[in-house]
Amino acid sequence: MKSALAVLVLLFAGLAFAADVTGKWKATTQGPDGQEMQIIFNLKQDGEKVTGTAEGPMGEMPITEGKISGDEISFTVSAGDMKIVHKGTVSGDEMKLKVEIGEQTMDMTAKREK
Repeated sequence: MKSALAVLVLLFAGLAFAADVTGKWKATTQGPDGQEMQIIFNLKQDGEKVTGTAEGPMGEMPITEGKISGDEISFTVSAGDMKIVHKGTVSGDEMKLKVEIGEQTMDMTAKREK
């Protein structure tokens, strides 16, 4: 009985420390052509599931396959037939992401808008 209670306490403690990413996040990065590009992520978190939209030069695109575990986040932005994979970490009001577009990768930092 005590061990079951200890496991439950640890489980809930882990959930309490999970990052909450619900809100508007603004990222600025360089596009493949070298020009600066701004992306707004509108995220909604429900437990470990993350959904929302990304707004950028190609318009508004859905966020799919989103999940968060502790401070690790991953999601995909669907741009037509292209899938742009984002993986990274959340620390307070900042997200550091590695973005994979086909065979290319780039780093991106997004900050929560207040």
